[in-house]
Amino acid sequence: MNANAADIRDEDAAELPRVRAQARYVRMTPMKARRIVNLLRGRTAADAISVCRFSPQAAAEVVGKVIASAIANAENNNGLNPDTLRVAAAWVDEGPTLKRIQPRAQGRAFRINKRTCHITIELVSIPKADADTQRRSRGAASKERTR
Repeated sequence: MNANAADIRDEDAAELPRVRAQARYVRMTPMKARRIVNLLRGRTAADAISVCRFSPQAAAEVVGKVIASAIANAENNNGLNPDTLRVAAAWVDEGPTLKRIQPRAQGRAFRINKRTCHITIELVSIPKADADTQRRSRGAASKERTR
């Protein structure tokens, strides 16, 4: 019975409107960008923007721009309300690596790899009533645990 319930949830999630934004060939290592992207999955769009704004990592600025672009795409192209947007999926793929040479002593050369990445953010529009019930149910569950 749990498998059927999971299937229903997956079908409902597939029907919700999704918006995507992508930044390609960003001159940053994928590992550094993933540190920020991993913080954002499942958050609301406004919350994700504030996390990026106050993170000290350099990747936060680029990821914040991608989220802002996805929000703008949702608003202008699909007519979605920005307050209902949530980060459904976010990932960082490796882009092409620029290979450079650093001269060293006695005619040797060391390779320097300047890595690039592709950052993708997917937002899903969840109706306000669903978002409110999820918040309330979590709060009610935590209150019951403390009693």
